[in-house]
Amino acid sequence: MGALMTNHWASWDLCFVADKSGGLLGATEIRRLAEQMGLTPTKKLGQNFVHDANTIRRIVTIAGVGEGDHVLEVGPGLGSLTLGLVESGARVSVIEIDPRLAEALPATLEKYFPAAEVSIITADALTVSEVAGEPTALVANLPYNTSVPITLHLLQALPSLRTVVVMVQAEVAERLAAKPGSKAYGSPSVKARWYGSWSIAGSVPRQVFWPVPNVDSLLVTMDHTPPPGEESLRRVVFDLVDQAFATRRKMARGALANYLGSDRVSELITAAGLKPEDRGEQWTLEDFVGLARVVMAS
Repeated sequence: MGALMTNHWASWDLCFVADKSGGLLGATEIRRLAEQMGLTPTKKLGQNFVHDANTIRRIVTIAGVGEGDHVLEVGPGLGSLTLGLVESGARVSVIEIDPRLAEALPATLEKYFPAAEVSIITADALTVSEVAGEPTALVANLPYNTSVPITLHLLQALPSLRTVVVMVQAEVAERLAAKPGSKAYGSPSVKARWYGSWSIAGSVPRQVFWPVPNVDSLLVTMDHTPPPGEESLRRVVFDLVDQAFATRRKMARGALANYLGSDRVSELITAAGLKPEDRGEQWTLEDFVGLARVVMAS
């Protein structure tokens, strides 16, 4: 699925300008690389490239990764964050959907860190079901339009992941880290909580991206906690969550009636120690897990 790319790709001649970022890509390097590749960043693929070395090192510091860690990056783009992760001493694997960027990345690595070995998987992250070497951390600047599906898919597919640090659209970060009862709390909040505890780690200025996005970005982190059950339970929990938040304004007995059956929905909710008059946005992950166990036992 992916090949180990080492310095035999040095034949790529991309005429790098002198590095002024201490081993990382700056704005000039980013634009020069894109120009030489004939690359125009596309909104469809969420291509907004970070060109600020301080931001990159801040992300790596927040992730706390280094020698002995195996980091998975999604959407390396032109290599800004990849270089920062390599600089930390961590082992790095990347998933890149754009074949042109995947093909060019080894030359960037060769220029700045000739001894680096980075495993490059050319694929849509949503189709990746395994990554060799069991990565322990997901660190990425994620495409805004697919950040939640990608994060949840990889957490489910790669149970070795223990840490997540992702840069996403501000409102997405707020949803992932939201608590029950808050305006941002929803399906992503509950599903993300299955895998760990989430918090917002800080904002990222628009000016560190090229092209400059028209939305604000936040860093959101996850620390792993043991999942509350097996895969069969997770599937039922996630089904209940989807139903409960499909119509937020409905009481739980109405939102879940089609899924659980209108004749027994109130009975099942009550058996789980919950109120049929509640709304899904009031329930914690533990509440949904309790209901799922009742449903599975009924």
